[in-house]
Order: sequence, then C-alpha cells, then structure tokens
Amino acid sequence: MKRLFIATSFLFGFGLVSAQSAAALDPMKDKDLMTWYHKDFSATNVYGINTENAYKYLESKGLKPKTVVVGVLDSGVEVDHPGLVKNMWKNPNEVPNNGKDDDGNGYVDDVHGWNFIGGKSGDIDADNLEVTRIVKKYQSVFEGADSSQNKTNQAKMPAEFEMYMKSKEIYTKKGMEAKQAFQTYSMINSMIPTMVSLLNGKVLTPEAVAAIKPTTQEQAMSAQVLSGIATDPQFAGKTPAEVETLLKAQMKEAITHFESQATKHYNLDFDPRAEIVGDNYDDYKEKYYGNNNYEGPDAGHGTHVAGIIAGLAHGDEVQYGVASKVAKIMAIRTVPNGDERDKDVANSIRYAVDNGAKILNMSFGKPVSPGKEVVWDAFKYAQDKGVLLVKAAGNDNEDLAENTYFPSNFKSTADAQPFISNMIVVGASTKDAEFLRASFSNYNQKMVDVFAPGQEIYAPVPDAKYRYEQGTSMASPVVAGAAAVLLAYMPNLKPEQIIESLVKTANKSSVNAMLPTNTNNRFDLISRSGGVIDLRKAAEYAYTNFYKAEGKASKPAPKKAVAKIKAK
Repeated sequence: MKRLFIATSFLFGFGLVSAQSAAALDPMKDKDLMTWYHKDFSATNVYGINTENAYKYLESKGLKPKTVVVGVLDSGVEVDHPGLVKNMWKNPNEVPNNGKDDDGNGYVDDVHGWNFIGGKSGDIDADNLEVTRIVKKYQSVFEGADSSQNKTNQAKMPAEFEMYMKSKEIYTKKGMEAKQAFQTYSMINSMIPTMVSLLNGKVLTPEAVAAIKPTTQEQAMSAQVLSGIATDPQFAGKTPAEVETLLKAQMKEAITHFESQATKHYNLDFDPRAEIVGDNYDDYKEKYYGNNNYEGPDAGHGTHVAGIIAGLAHGDEVQYGVASKVAKIMAIRTVPNGDERDKDVANSIRYAVDNGAKILNMSFGKPVSPGKEVVWDAFKYAQDKGVLLVKAAGNDNEDLAENTYFPSNFKSTADAQPFISNMIVVGASTKDAEFLRASFSNYNQKMVDVFAPGQEIYAPVPDAKYRYEQGTSMASPVVAGAAAVLLAYMPNLKPEQIIESLVKTANKSSVNAMLPTNTNNRFDLISRSGGVIDLRKAAEYAYTNFYKAEGKASKPAPKKAVAKIKAK
C-alpha cells in the first residue's frame, strides 16, 4: 500500500485536491474537523458513522460491554502515546522485560504484541516492493541469456511468468516515476528561498501572488507554487517566514518518501532482510523470529491507524477512536516502508488470533503476492477461530475486478463469492456529500463491501503528536473500530453477522462516484453496501436480527420498590 500521502496543503498547488476557502479555520485548530467522521448523517448531512448514537442505543438496551482486543497489523505503534497508552493490550501472561518467554508462546517479552520485521541486530525501516523482488527472482529465469531456455521456463511456469511480466511492467513504470518525482520535489525544495523573496515581506494571499511579476523561469515556477497554496488554510495569511517553515517541512517529507522509492523500493540490489531479521524468508513454516520493538523506526502509519480505532481524548486533544470505550490495541509490526512480505502477514495473523485478538485491521496491500496461499491459509485459520478481518481496499483509484489488491478474499476476480466469510473490505469516503468517494479509493460492487471516512482523518502520530492523513488505510480502522463496538456489546456476534450488519445499514448515495470510467459511475454501484457505514443503524440491526433473536438480550434492571405514603 502507498502508506504516505504528501501533505494536501502542498498538493493544492498542482490541482490534485480541490481548493478550500481562505476563510476556513486552520485544520489544526478546527475541532469540528478533527472529529467529523463520528457525525450523524441524518442530522448533519455529513457522512460520518454516527458513533455516539450507537453507544447510546446499545446502552439503552441494558447491554454491558466487554473489552475487545483489536490487532493492528501495520508499521508499528507508539505504545506510550498519551492518546493510546491507556488502551494498549497487555499480555496477561508475560512478565515485562525479563528476557523470558513466560507464557510459552514462542515470543519473548511480547507484552503489547510482536514485531515480525525486526531481529537481534535492529529493525527494518525501508524494504523493497514485491514487484522488485519478483523481477529480481525471475529475471534470469524468464529473460536470461539463453532464449531457448527462457521459452522452456515460461512454458513450465505459466503462473510465475504471468506474475513476472506484471511485476516487470509495474517496476519499470513506477520506478521511473519515483525517480522523476524525487527530482521534481528536490527542485521545488531548492526554489523555496525564491518563493520567500517573491513575497517581499507580504503575507501569503491570492492578491499578493497576483502582484508578483516573474522575470525568470525559476520565479515563474515559484509563483505558480505560491498561487496553488495561497488558498490553503495552512498557508493562507502566513508570513514569508512561516511559509518557508511549512514548505520546508512538506518538501522534506516528500523528498524522503520518493528518495526511498527511487533508491530502495525499486532497487534490485537492496535487500535488508537477511542481515536484520536473519530468518530464512523462503521457509514459510518458520514463525519464531523478530523482536518486541512494537514501534520500529517509523510508526507514523500504525499509530494513526491505532488511534482511529481506540484513541483517547486527553488534555486539549479532542480526538477519540471509534471504539475508544471498548477496545484494546495489540500492536503487530508487519509492514515496512515498502511492501509487506507474505510470510510476515501470515505469521502476524496467526499470532494475533492465538493471543486473543478478535478483530484484525490490515491497512496494506500490493499488486502481486507470491505467497498468497500461505496468507489464505491464515485467513481460514482466523475464520475457524471466529476472528474478523478488516482490509483496506487500496489507494490506486482502480476497479478491483481489473486490478487485484493482495491479500484478497477472492481467489479469482471471476469468483461470485469470496472464499472466506470473515473479511470486510473497505473503501474511503469524504465529508463532502457531493464528492463522496475519495478520489484515490479503489472500488468494485462485488469486491468492496463498504465505504467509511478516509480523508482528512485526524489521529495520533509518534512523539505524542497528531496529524491529518488520508487513505483507505484510515477508512479500514474506522470499520474495525465500529466492529469492535458491536462485538463488545454483543459478544455472541459472528464475523459474518457483523459484516452483514454494517453492509445492510449503510447510508446510500447515488451521487457521481467520479470514476475514471463512466460505467456504473454512481456511488451506490461501487460497493456491496452502496454507501457509508452507520454504526447506530448497524447496532440496531445486529441487536434485532442476531442478538435479541437468539434470546441473549439483557433484561432491563428491575424497578426499585417505592414505599406508599398514606395521605393524612
């Protein structure tokens, strides 16, 4: 999965995000924006998920919640973040930091979870992409010096050859794009002094930019960038010094991201696995490796995801996760800065299931999966144990029937039904009722189950900070949190019942879905549900159809006897 979206305030300048009013609040001060995804659609016309009303409904039925452990399979989690520390899972059978495997599960000091991409010598930060690994593995097999042998190999291994050709196409195209992006952002970074100079001491406004008269090509390009960000609330009205600080921060993020892609993700010679983790990667049966560094080198993505599920408001921070009242986060570090490996995904699922997680959030994915059978076996293991899998649909603005996003719950896009019943796949929606599908979100009426808020989502990031992020990576934990609420109050619910409750009660919309094609270009035609989840409605559906129907509804508390007083 593309785990990083360059901050939207910069992207305004290049037409990738619609401009906002200069009069809008600074997003970092807008408490309404920080919690918009909890809103009640019927009352606000904003497609939030109706969080608070769900709790009120469930409590009105006399139901008492039980804690639900949610496994976050991700880049790592800052377990001592002030917005998360009270909602982190703690292994009840493990003595912290004594260097022993107290519970005998094969993992030493796994107090809050486990890290499957670390080892005795450290932790993996950047790794390459799966397409890069496939090209490296099969290039000499299918396109070696002996053309006759190449054809023989291609005929003997048609599935591997097909995967190789798909990987090669992506590797070549995306690798070149990464190098170009790195050069472009580096160039823009070098123009920041020119932008500051062009403002000539004036605060950034459209009028100030319009008054600029460029005399060189660099000045013209600098003025274009300034024009693009002048209406962004993060930049509008800022002094030249403030603009400089903000731009430098965003360019640093962009350059770091694309430099990693250019030099590591698409580098055939880059492979940190053997030295750091020390496992035999080709041995899919091997599962006892890694360490207990839950955070790792970069826990930004995983911490944000965990916060959406179970973040707690504290101090002046108003952000809270969907399941903040009922969930505990189990941190399983699975995803590097690059593509996750199938072996790690399978082991992460089994670890989480074996250690008590009932819901697993998986905000990751990739276009090819050489070890998909191992992952599918882990899916079935989770299904047999009654564990719900929540999966992001992906951020490529693609139809999943045409571009599989692994790991998938469909073994073939031609299959009428998924091969398991315990996975829900989530697309990303926005707070704009007219432009409801997030422009990056993948979609498909059969292979995407629901949509949930996934743009402008405010949640924790490392170093006790908070940030807005976007992606189906953010929509997936919204659904994981919603599922945790349902399961906490109705512990008898099965994964397929939770999925049905969320799918059947979504708030539908027939607005233009803004697809790359005009075929079935309506929001209600791009997922099974045809809409955005509504937790309050899902709670009532689950209670009525599954919980109460099975005779497990709580009886209201008996009324207290009131002594009768005789009138004098």
